[in-house]
Amino acid sequence: MSTQGTESGTEASQQFPGDSRHAHPSAVTSTGTVTDTGARARARSRVGRRLYAIDGIRLLAALMVAVHHYAGTRRVDQPGNLIWGRPASDIMPTVFRFAAYGWIGVEIFFVISGFVICMSCWGRSPKQFFVSRVIRLYPAYWFAIVFTTSVLVAFPGVWDHLPTRDVLFNFTMLQSGSGVMNVDGVYWTLWAELRFYLLFLAVVRTGLTYRKVVVFCCVWGAAAMIAPIAKLPLLELVANPEGAWYFIAGLVLYLMHRFGQNLLLWGILAMAWLMGQRELGIRIDEVEHVSSWRGAVLIFTVFLLTMVAIALGATDRIRWKWLVTAGAMTYPLYLMHYAAGTTVIHYLRNTMDPRLLVATVIAGFMVLGWLVYRIVERPLSGALKRGLATSFAQLRKA
Repeated sequence: MSTQGTESGTEASQQFPGDSRHAHPSAVTSTGTVTDTGARARARSRVGRRLYAIDGIRLLAALMVAVHHYAGTRRVDQPGNLIWGRPASDIMPTVFRFAAYGWIGVEIFFVISGFVICMSCWGRSPKQFFVSRVIRLYPAYWFAIVFTTSVLVAFPGVWDHLPTRDVLFNFTMLQSGSGVMNVDGVYWTLWAELRFYLLFLAVVRTGLTYRKVVVFCCVWGAAAMIAPIAKLPLLELVANPEGAWYFIAGLVLYLMHRFGQNLLLWGILAMAWLMGQRELGIRIDEVEHVSSWRGAVLIFTVFLLTMVAIALGATDRIRWKWLVTAGAMTYPLYLMHYAAGTTVIHYLRNTMDPRLLVATVIAGFMVLGWLVYRIVERPLSGALKRGLATSFAQLRKA
C-alpha cells in the first residue's frame, strides 16, 4: 500500500520548465496531440486543487483491510484459530460476509498510489521524487516496526516475533526482495510499491509528459502480460504482473484529471479493468478463499467508476477538512493494525461483544495512526528532508 498519506494536495500545479506545451494542462487527443478545447479549460481549473475525496477513499480502503484482517480472513474463520478461538463466521456471521471482501482495499491502494504518484511527480526532478518517497514512506514505517515488534514480544501467543537480525533488516524495506520475513504481513504491499517507484523514476528522469506516461503504461502493461508465461524471474520481478495494472489504472486516471478524457485513455483503463478482474479471481482462488469473484469485481468496478468521477471533477465541491486528517492517519494505521491488532483481539476476545471489540480496536488504531503522523512522521520527515537536501548539495559540490 502506499498507501501514501496526504499528497492528494498538489504538487501537480508546478509548471514545466522549457516545455510550453505543458505549461498549462490541456485536452489531448488519442494520438497525444494537445488540443485547445473546452476540456482544456476545465482540466486546467481542476489541476492544483486538493482532491479531498481521495483522502476519504484512502481511509475507507484502510478500514476495509482492517475489518478483513480482524473478522473476514480464512485464518480467523478456522476452528480453534488463535485470534478468536472459533470461526468468525459463527461469532458474527453478518460482519464476516462483508469483511470477507475487505482485502480489495489493497488493490484500491495501488490504484490511488498510481494516481497520487503521477500527480506529485509532475514537474519534479528525480532528486525531488526520491526525497519525497523517502520522507513519506520511512518515518512511520520505522516506528511501526518498533511498535509491532514490541507488542509481539510483550504479548506472545498469536504471532512469533522475528529474530533480531531480521527485524533490523526490515528497516531497509527491502526484505521481500531478499527472502527475509516481514515483521508484519501487511508489509508485502510496500515491495510492490517500491518496484513501481523504481520503474516510474525512469520516466520522471526524462521529464513527465502525457505521451511518455501513456507509453510507459503500454510498455509496462505488455511486460506484465508477458511475464507469467515467459517464466523469466527478472522480468516477473520488474513487471510485477500481480499489481501492475492497478498502478496503470491510477496513472491513466490522473491523465484524465490533468488533460481530459479521450478514447485512448478509456481503452487503457478498460484493459486495466479486464486484467484487474482476472487478478482478483486469482487472488481469491490462491490466497483469500472467503469471497466470490462476482462480489469482488463489483466492488472494484464501483471504485474505478468513483475514481473516474473524481478525476473528471465530479467531487470538486467536497472540501471537508477532516478528510485531510483521515488521509494523514491512513498510512500508519495500515502499517500497525494487523499483527498488533489481532494480538489485542486475542487477549480481549472474552471481555466484550466481538463486533464492539473489532470497532474498538479499529478506533484505537485510528487514534494511534493520527498520533504517529503528528508526533513521529511530521517531525522526522522534516529532519530527513533537511538532511537529504544537505547531502545532495554536498554531492553537487563534489
